[in-house]
Amino acid sequence: MRIPFSTGDFLHRAAAVYPDRIGIVDEPNQPAKSLDSVTYGEAARRATALQAGLDELGIGEGERVAIVSHNAARVWELLHAVPSSGRVLVPINFRLRPDEVKFIVGHCGARVLLVDPELDESLADVTAEHRFVAGTESDDALLRFDVEPRPWSEPDEDATATINYTSGTTASPKGVQSTHRNIWVNAVTFAMHTAVTDRDVYMHTLPMFHCNGWGMPFGTTGLGVTQVVIRKIDGAEILRRVDEHGVTLMCGAPTVWSMVLDAAQSWEGEIPGKGTVRIVVAGAAPPSRTIARIETELGWEFIQIYGLTETAPLLTVNRGRAEWDDLEPDERASKLSRAGTGALGMTMKTSDTGEILVRSNVVMHGYWENPQATEEALEGGWFHTGDGGTIEDGYLTISDRKKDVIITGGENVSSIEVEDVIFGHPAVAEVAVIGVPDERWGETIKALVVLADGQSADEKDIIAHCKAKLAGYKAPTSVEFRDELSRTATGKLQKFKLRAPYWEGKDRQVN
Repeated sequence: MRIPFSTGDFLHRAAAVYPDRIGIVDEPNQPAKSLDSVTYGEAARRATALQAGLDELGIGEGERVAIVSHNAARVWELLHAVPSSGRVLVPINFRLRPDEVKFIVGHCGARVLLVDPELDESLADVTAEHRFVAGTESDDALLRFDVEPRPWSEPDEDATATINYTSGTTASPKGVQSTHRNIWVNAVTFAMHTAVTDRDVYMHTLPMFHCNGWGMPFGTTGLGVTQVVIRKIDGAEILRRVDEHGVTLMCGAPTVWSMVLDAAQSWEGEIPGKGTVRIVVAGAAPPSRTIARIETELGWEFIQIYGLTETAPLLTVNRGRAEWDDLEPDERASKLSRAGTGALGMTMKTSDTGEILVRSNVVMHGYWENPQATEEALEGGWFHTGDGGTIEDGYLTISDRKKDVIITGGENVSSIEVEDVIFGHPAVAEVAVIGVPDERWGETIKALVVLADGQSADEKDIIAHCKAKLAGYKAPTSVEFRDELSRTATGKLQKFKLRAPYWEGKDRQVN
């Protein structure tokens, strides 16, 4: 017997086994009306109503529904309702500029667009055939309760479930097509490797638009875990909600946990969740001393993973082993700083050039409307990660980034995109954008600029120019002016030479 995997399996089980359990606790402080606490039974009823509403709009199978929003229960609902009806959900980074959002909505051909009320004015020029403001009367009109939605005519686990746009080596983002099979396998293996049970309480400290919240909205739902939404990240507020809701599991970039460590310094009494909370970290490995502080000062378990949007994302996991229990905190932290061992069902190797290549059921179907990029990424039957690394004793260590991407605070930034914008400044003759190490953000963006003859500009000018044309997190945090930039005989920038002084004394060229 072969039953196609579907993203709908997770909420279906939760509603059947835990109908009266609180499934999700919505963010109380948001411009839209909060949904407050929603049981799994009610969540399933709302998902069905959403599907019936899309039926009435004439949105067919395979057509796209996009949402631009901060974390909210309504985003979580769409993750469950849209793909399981045979349609495709496109969660969009709310930090992007309006022109970037407009490109994505147009590129994916979304017929339905939902926008967070806080973003409605700034995204007024971003439209679709049907546009709703999430959490308002406009959005409520989409729900059709007590109407039976049409079933997905031919469920197919290889059908695209979501399209997640990611910054890569080109100025325009690429739409990663994740299938039901990708999401299903990722959710189940992720939950297994992090030992999720129905006694857990999960808090969405990770944006749900980030690779579908790394798949945790699915895995935790299938196991009946109560989930808590937090809209805006603040270290003290995370501690407060861990205390209020009994949170035991969270995911996020290293910068999130640095905020919590800072807030813990002024927290009165015992740190909430001591001995019960485990956190999953990705985007970049924090320094070993930060890992040690998380486990000693907070009393929280540190788990590191490695993956990409293109891999749903789980590729490797590094969780403390019984053999490490008696190690000193610093020694244990050193072992946890590696990317980890392959997740169940994943095969990896390094190419002759040191690039990490992987095979797994979580690898994407391809890039939306971009066959050339798809062919390059999946060349030879392996997914080419664009990251350099080494594998020793089964553990992967990321050592370099082969593709021109900077990861800052967990966000991917194409250095080429930033360079294109800086080139548009009338005073700039040449520019190279690189990532440099930073304690809080992992890496920050530095622009190395050569000014045109007779022109003048300072650091503030260049940064302001970028912020006017890019999402804030893509703008350089520092600008250094040079007389010339290192190039090859053919004129190609030698970024490895430009980066080298900033990474001197470090074992790895990523942070």
